[in-house]
Amino acid sequence: MLRKTIACLAVAAAATMAAAPLQAAETTLRISLQLPLKSHLGQNLMLFKEEVEKNSNGEIAVEIYDSAQLYKDKEVPQAVGAGAIEMGVASLTRFVGDIPAVDIFYMPFMFNSEDLVRAATAKDSTVRGPIDEAILDTGSRVLWWQAYGGAIMLSQDEPVRSPDEIENKKVRVFGKTLGSFMEAVGASPTLISGSEQYLAYQRGTVDVGMTGVSGVKSRKLWEVMDTITVTNHANIEFIVLVNEDFWQGLPAEHQEIIQAAAAKADAAVRDDIARIEAEAYEAAKSEGMTVIELTPEEVAVWREGAGPVLKQYKEAAGPLGVQLLEAAEGLRGTN
Repeated sequence: MLRKTIACLAVAAAATMAAAPLQAAETTLRISLQLPLKSHLGQNLMLFKEEVEKNSNGEIAVEIYDSAQLYKDKEVPQAVGAGAIEMGVASLTRFVGDIPAVDIFYMPFMFNSEDLVRAATAKDSTVRGPIDEAILDTGSRVLWWQAYGGAIMLSQDEPVRSPDEIENKKVRVFGKTLGSFMEAVGASPTLISGSEQYLAYQRGTVDVGMTGVSGVKSRKLWEVMDTITVTNHANIEFIVLVNEDFWQGLPAEHQEIIQAAAAKADAAVRDDIARIEAEAYEAAKSEGMTVIELTPEEVAVWREGAGPVLKQYKEAAGPLGVQLLEAAEGLRGTN
């Protein structure tokens, strides 16, 4: 009987050991994401997770909380900066309150080609470098940038080809400078978080939408809007942040593993954004959406209407804004 009891205990112990992880993680990285995990930003985080956990031999665990389970986009900078969560993904423009100059990427038609975007968003570029340094002062370190593509406009029942067609209408925006752009062309901007835009369109809170086309696919916005106007008037960037105090407390070897995974994730999403956008446009069309491409003449009308925004940006963004504008012009001259 004793032998049987010992054998049973041994089997139970072996089963328990098999069910438990071989090695508990020394470090856990919780990441807040406002988009669904199936979105390309979510899948980019999964790439990061796989790289970190594999190369750390399980010493670092990555937990992703998608679809704004923990924090909305606008709450992420404060949550990460204060150390309420280790990491988070936020739209770059969410830092505009502390660093108005970040909205250089939302200056209408400033970065209107893939070459310009790549040059501006390259690590330590004359545009991205100073922004990353400024964000460090908020308590967060930028690990990598996530490309989200060009901004588009969404409408229901009628297209948006010119500023005249949105005059006095409410337009969803996701940044102060984009709001200024809409005001300059006669519309009424309404700041709405990405995770809340589906309901805003469904309920008629706004008349016209503004987002990236990949968001149309991941959020199934074709259920509430039927027309896309390809304006590409701004370049949408998200950034992945880590709390600086937490970062400084990590062992050097863990920092190296995380940085290497971040660099791989940065390059992967940047290289893939053209395909992602093309697939999103095709998905939208297959769901019955109309996609409108503007003529050069129509784009020129939008550009002309955006004139006052440059002056407003210079006044609000201060010396850093002037520095970034000069850097952007320098990139435009070489690309």
